[in-house]
Amino acid sequence: MPSVPRVDVLATAVIITDSERITRYLNPAAENLLSVSAHHAVGRPTLNLLGDCTEWVRALDHALSEGTSFTEHDLLLHTNGHSLVLSATVSPLDDRLGSAVIELHPAAGSVRIARDEQVMAQTQASQQLLRQLAHEIRNPLGGIRGAAQLLEGELEASDLREYTQVIIQETNRLQGLLDRLLAPAKRPVVQAVNIHEVLERVRNLLRAEFPHLRFRCDYDVSLPELAGDPEQLIQAVLNIARNGAQALDGQGRITLRTRVARQVTLAMKLWKLAVRIDVIDDGPGIPEDMLGRVFFPLVSGREGGSGLGLTMAQSLVQRHEGAIHVESRPGRTCFSIFLPIRTQAGADGVQSSSQARGGAAEP
Repeated sequence: MPSVPRVDVLATAVIITDSERITRYLNPAAENLLSVSAHHAVGRPTLNLLGDCTEWVRALDHALSEGTSFTEHDLLLHTNGHSLVLSATVSPLDDRLGSAVIELHPAAGSVRIARDEQVMAQTQASQQLLRQLAHEIRNPLGGIRGAAQLLEGELEASDLREYTQVIIQETNRLQGLLDRLLAPAKRPVVQAVNIHEVLERVRNLLRAEFPHLRFRCDYDVSLPELAGDPEQLIQAVLNIARNGAQALDGQGRITLRTRVARQVTLAMKLWKLAVRIDVIDDGPGIPEDMLGRVFFPLVSGREGGSGLGLTMAQSLVQRHEGAIHVESRPGRTCFSIFLPIRTQAGADGVQSSSQARGGAAEP
């Protein structure tokens, strides 16, 4: 077999596959990109290496049949527990029939964020609809409450007063819900924020509310300060963490973790660096049929829940040009908040070289 081309020093991820679609070589850049070692990848099907994505197979077939290079853009690969958005260029090898070189390039925004543009638009539309409905409900609800109070005054010592009390209490609860739905969106009061001070504030609040809850803090202390509203960020993280604590009935463990994320697309803008905040609980997980709707208003898997906590958290994060991603399975639910790291000028999200070296890469 001819010797493998020396592409070890290239920054581009390179994979060589043979006519049987078996991986024969991958360079260090490909090992880093796909989080796999050459020792475990060479000699195994390339399909296993690149996950269940079929687009690269189409690119391979096209390149081999035409004898020319072929490129596929925006391929979503699921490999080793990570999701990557890549562009793949496939070129046939002249000296080995059926063999090809696959070059992988990270696409802009290779970190997958929770809500794509379509889902975010749907969420915003549903929030607007609920606000309109809340306006229509508020007046008749006030009439029901007033009538119940008048009726209670007429019943005096009657046992029927307990029913009017139920009506008054439930209308009060619904009125509070409507007030939250109709609360005006407050613009962030932007200042320098230490994200770890935000997380410690959330941890202290939850410890007071759930005294048996355990915490694990895994912080990257080299992260720079963010530009944001500390109160709004505290509220966003608190809503998410409280949701996890309630799922645990206050008895499990919440993990708070920070890392730097690179090449992240947030609010249709590419940021070279962002802060990733993970809020992880070891509870029962979110049902699969609810996972895609957890940020919708009034969607709650908990009895008595209003379904507004996560909606509010998403809204607050979006005001900071951030996004939330959620992954869940029994025993582990992780909400990841992505917030852009801005320069002092606040324009392009590019940190100084010293700051970029200081942040720890996400494991």
